[in-house]
Amino acid sequence: MSTIWLISHSPRRVQLLRDLGLEFSIGEAHVEEVYPAELAPEEIPVYLSKLKADAAVVPMTDETLIITADTIVWAEGKVLGKPADEVEARAMLQLLSGKTHQVITGVTLRTKDSSKSFYESTDVTFATLSAEDIDYYVSHYRPFDKAGAYGIQEWIGMVGVESIKGCFYNVMGLPVHRLYEEIQGFLH
Repeated sequence: MSTIWLISHSPRRVQLLRDLGLEFSIGEAHVEEVYPAELAPEEIPVYLSKLKADAAVVPMTDETLIITADTIVWAEGKVLGKPADEVEARAMLQLLSGKTHQVITGVTLRTKDSSKSFYESTDVTFATLSAEDIDYYVSHYRPFDKAGAYGIQEWIGMVGVESIKGCFYNVMGLPVHRLYEEIQGFLH
């Protein structure tokens, strides 16, 4: 493909795609991130990534590849999205404290004539977090643009994450190893 578009506002996704060595442009898609209530956890980010791919505002030619992604945190039977404020961020981190949750990223690859979607899931186990640690993290790192109110690559990941099972980069918002394999298969 001569033109790759990443449809994302996430600085982490942009950096991960750059680190993968791909040349790309950044595009936009205006969608309301709403999904049917009956979807299984792994279907939610795939559904949202497809919405973004279909709404991408980029010039489509035969040489265009669009990449979209959406990440959710699934904990205690519900989706933890991006926190609206400090109170919600603290509540999310308290919910994750001392437990294992899943981070699920859905990705869609789309060309002019076809598309393919997939997901990656990673189990993340947090140590028991003190109220002081949660307060420190929320006030210093302001995790309001992160699903589940945390970035594993930040301070909270260093002091709070006991273990992960699966792709580390998926927890950051883009399963780069799987994405690379999927792009190779999709384009050939």
